[in-house]
Amino acid sequence: MYRVYCELKLNLRVKRKKRIPPRCPERLLVPNKQGECWSMDFMSDSSRNERRFRTFNVIDDFNREALSIDIAVSLPAGRITRYLDKLAEYHGYPLKIRVDNGPKFTGKSLLIKKKHMV
Repeated sequence: MYRVYCELKLNLRVKRKKRIPPRCPERLLVPNKQGECWSMDFMSDSSRNERRFRTFNVIDDFNREALSIDIAVSLPAGRITRYLDKLAEYHGYPLKIRVDNGPKFTGKSLLIKKKHMV
């Protein structure tokens, strides 16, 4: 049976899922002053007529104040970078920004922005 199976070239190898390499998370330090560290994340919800929308939240970690919430049906990376620039003009640039490990903050324009902020 195995010989026939191999002759018909049915013995294709099974592709395994790529594993994410293990990472060493840093301990979360409590900021000492306002504007030292911000946290950013996306959330989604739907209205009564089942239309989906997303929110982009920026929070100051020192006093847990919501600095801003941007709400839209679509939030492309260009809009997020412009929004962060306006927020930095008003509050000043933070020393550190925390984000989750999701794929939402991996766009090319966001990576370029991160290089300029550091």
